[in-house]
Amino acid sequence: MIGLLLLALGLAMIFEGLVYALAPSLLERMLEILRAMPEAAVRQIGALVVVFGLICVWVAFQIGV
Repeated sequence: MIGLLLLALGLAMIFEGLVYALAPSLLERMLEILRAMPEAAVRQIGALVVVFGLICVWVAFQIGV
């Protein structure tokens, strides 16, 4: 179980690092867009991302990861 958590954390760090390394200007634009959005909309987006992540984890466990 610890190995799976480390794998997930490592993958998240890789993808996060790739955004900063390959497209920092895109990240800045995305942050500006987020700042301009109402807080309720940002919360909804965050909740949808969490639900999608949970679905991905559930599917991964269903196929035997």
